[in-house]
Amino acid sequence: MVVIDGKGMIFGRLASRVAKTILSGEDVQLINADQMILSGNPKSITAKLRARRAAKHKGTPEHSPKWSKIPHLLVKRMIRGMLPWDRARGRDAHHRLLVYTGNPKNLTPTMAHEASVLKKGARYITIRNLCRMIGYSG
Repeated sequence: MVVIDGKGMIFGRLASRVAKTILSGEDVQLINADQMILSGNPKSITAKLRARRAAKHKGTPEHSPKWSKIPHLLVKRMIRGMLPWDRARGRDAHHRLLVYTGNPKNLTPTMAHEASVLKKGARYITIRNLCRMIGYSG
């Protein structure tokens, strides 16, 4: 089992590494998922997520994709997008991923990820702040 700390890490880089790890057969626990960073303009990132959440199928809206407001569920859903979900291999890999807001079990990270450094003055938003912008109150 691999434990990865997401605090201060750029989401896309870390998520692709997590996806490759769970596809290779390892169990992964991602802690501090709410403190991961999405780089870019916070307003456009928020608008894009709101549009994605509002998208509905015309004929059967209940069959539309589900996007959560809760940080750890949103991160898990975003990582799911990096997996081959239409194959059994991707679905099995998704079940090997556990994502936590904070560190509830006092786990110690076992896999170090190189720190992704943002440029000075770069614009970014954390997963927690993004979720609060779309209505999460926790």
